[in-house]
Amino acid sequence: MPDVVAPAVVRSQDAAAPAALKTSRFKVPGEGSSVAISVVTVVVLFVLWFAITNLGLIKPLFLPSPQAVWQQFHEYLTGAANDKPLWQHFAASMLRVFLAFFLACVTAIPIGIAMGMSRVARGIFDPPIEFYRPLPPLAYLPLIIIWFGIDEMPKVLLIYLACFAPLALAARSGMRSAAQEQINAAYSMGASYGQVIRHVILPSALPEILVGMRIAIGFGWTTLVAAEMVAANVGLGQMVLNASNFLRTDIVVMGIIVIGVVAYLFDLLMRWIERKAVPWKGRM
Repeated sequence: MPDVVAPAVVRSQDAAAPAALKTSRFKVPGEGSSVAISVVTVVVLFVLWFAITNLGLIKPLFLPSPQAVWQQFHEYLTGAANDKPLWQHFAASMLRVFLAFFLACVTAIPIGIAMGMSRVARGIFDPPIEFYRPLPPLAYLPLIIIWFGIDEMPKVLLIYLACFAPLALAARSGMRSAAQEQINAAYSMGASYGQVIRHVILPSALPEILVGMRIAIGFGWTTLVAAEMVAANVGLGQMVLNASNFLRTDIVVMGIIVIGVVAYLFDLLMRWIERKAVPWKGRM
């Protein structure tokens, strides 16, 4: 009997060895490994844009050339355009977005933490957040104008609402990230309830909170154009909307590129903060 079982065991181990070897060779690519591919993609897209517009395959009304967009950027940057200079539009939009983002952080994160800790808080805040979260900002923009007028308040409030939901939901989800073994270990060493929250649960929730902040700032910039529809006379969104009324697609494309680049820089900044604040993320 042992003579029959032993070869079967050996064969099963030999069959499992290649599978284990294949598994060990698998490696998740890091962020740095895709930088070269991203650069090549951007260059290819720019070359296609340059070729299509300069060969006349698309009319400038529908897609302006890179030269025309660059000219408008230079004129707005130097103040030569028949409009406010770019820095004024940029400063106004930054003030609105960052004010709304700051207010969302100081209110949504504590509410999300409370939702993750208490079913009473979750029962109170979850229905209104889940109700308005999928609504497009333009759906409740008229109501905000009726309630708060056409000053800066409705612009900031619209961006605030766009940032609030992802922050609150990320904080609520992060509060469940701590392993029960860690919590029990802290209690067994004499930690109080507040110490467990501060030293165990909050550090475990911090990675998801930072991810929620990245998503929220993206939503804030996405809502910027809608927010600056409310009787704004300065701002990147207002610049794009005003140019679209006169079919100035070169200014529209320039404004879209500026908004997109600034949003990408914000995302890079949040990634850097995430690496510095939670260096243990992905290593546990």
